Amino acid sequence: MTNVQLNPAEQAAQKALERMYACIDNNKSFIFEAGAGAGKTYSLVKALKYLIEKKGKAFLRQNQQIACISYTNVASNEIASRIDNNKAIYSSTIHSFCWMLMKGFQASLKKELGNIDNFWSQQIQELGSIDNRTIGYDELGRRSIDDKHISISHNDVLSFFVKLMGYQKFRIFLISQFPILFIDEYQDTDKLILPILKTYFLDKKEGILLGFFGDHWQKIYGTGCGKIEHSSLEVIGKESNFRSVSAIVHVLNRIRPELPQYVKDEKAQGSVTIYHTNNWKGTRRTGQHWAGDLPADIAHNYLEALKRKLESSGWNFLPEKTKILMLTHNVLATEQGYNNLADVFQYNDIFIKKEDPHIAFFVDKLEPFCIAYENKRYGEMFSIMGQRVSPIVSHSDKESWKKDMSKLIALRSNATIGDVLNHLKITNRPNLPESVKTREDRLEELEDNQNDEVPSYIDRITKLKKVTYREVTVLTRFIEGFTPFSTKHGVKGAEFENVLVVMGRGWNQYNFNQFLEWAGNPNSIPSDKQETFERNRNLFYVVCSRPIKRLAILFTQELSSAAITTLSNWFGRENIHAL
Repeated sequence: MTNVQLNPAEQAAQKALERMYACIDNNKSFIFEAGAGAGKTYSLVKALKYLIEKKGKAFLRQNQQIACISYTNVASNEIASRIDNNKAIYSSTIHSFCWMLMKGFQASLKKELGNIDNFWSQQIQELGSIDNRTIGYDELGRRSIDDKHISISHNDVLSFFVKLMGYQKFRIFLISQFPILFIDEYQDTDKLILPILKTYFLDKKEGILLGFFGDHWQKIYGTGCGKIEHSSLEVIGKESNFRSVSAIVHVLNRIRPELPQYVKDEKAQGSVTIYHTNNWKGTRRTGQHWAGDLPADIAHNYLEALKRKLESSGWNFLPEKTKILMLTHNVLATEQGYNNLADVFQYNDIFIKKEDPHIAFFVDKLEPFCIAYENKRYGEMFSIMGQRVSPIVSHSDKESWKKDMSKLIALRSNATIGDVLNHLKITNRPNLPESVKTREDRLEELEDNQNDEVPSYIDRITKLKKVTYREVTVLTRFIEGFTPFSTKHGVKGAEFENVLVVMGRGWNQYNFNQFLEWAGNPNSIPSDKQETFERNRNLFYVVCSRPIKRLAILFTQELSSAAITTLSNWFGRENIHAL
């Protein structure tokens, strides 16, 4: 039998796996630190399969499982599918996991409800007693209370978990059900959870094996715990990069020398280039969020000029080949043309993640419905709206549909969102979903009675209806991935052949010129700014580690000589260009 020669990345990965298996065999808790492109999920799945083979049947006989907690439902489902949904593994999000454990402890939940926060404390004071009510939680995570039920929020679930961990009976139940607990993307786990796991399972060693999989340099969410340190944890660094070519990995290793990575193909070609705009002679923007950045129109011109330059050197800007990463949705919205729509929402997630019922209807239903009609895919059109049988049964029906759809298509191009909704209310082609109809009815009621208190979502709908519907079409293309644009936060965990990063201002939490100055001289970081430094560092590392072959960064923010020196040390002076 011929021995297969492993490439450098595979050799490093094998060493990390062997150390992880030894920890599992010795029941020793560990941190599996996998830098960008290392294949963290692959290693997590290998650990689960190892446990299934070693202990899966025994656990099932004892009515026990291995818990694998992920940050999102998508990640949880992905892991479950890669282990063929083996029943020895309980894969879920942290909220679902905590609630599954707690829901049977109703007496303890009722006892602690008033200790969660002032809202529940006041509710209990007003009610006097909640003994006749059942505490529940659903995926919407909305707080409510009626004669029989109390519904808690997402944050309440985690707060309750911390409270119940103080009960020995609850901890015994947890350990008896799940003697092994793996946490995926540990750095993004809520700050409430990790201290309580340390207290009972690491400090007191109460009989549970913990495995933390992730990378604290990829923590870019404010609620995450970040780096974990404990004497009981063995730190396993996976020194592999299966994503990027050597040119990019060499940069990552200079940025992060404490976790060096080895590539799978040392001969693969690629490039890294930095472009700055220091030579521009005009007046730059001012203000806390924008100080030092180019005016919006000038920044746009620089971006277009750089795209042309990169195209001439072989870049392909088709969405499936290249991503242009920007810091904030406000910048993206302006660049792509949905800035008025973005201004309606206080939080980006409400429209980007389709949490608003109107946006969800437009993006998931109405836009695909209209696109199917324009392409004469009528079966698909009715299928999108859940109508199995076409209601077109006569020539007059056909003419009526044609008239209504022609007007709808025209309104999508030149009218407001309100105009489109009014048209749909008249034609019911297609019907509004109940979630949208309920809100529209409520808006009409409030317009008739000006004395009623107006909910915040009603004010949002009023503003939304004044926006040109064309911005919905642009937003839909962005959300569905049909443009080359994305935010830096939106691509965490993703990879692309080419990545062009636009580094500018626009958010007071990020100042990359300052970050680069600090990175070049760590002693200069103020004692109260370490968290700020790490936030900027992590986001910079994440975006630099996305590409497979080519990375280019455009700084629209003016850079100091110290910042350029740091970039030169990381990327090579020959790769720094004034655009």
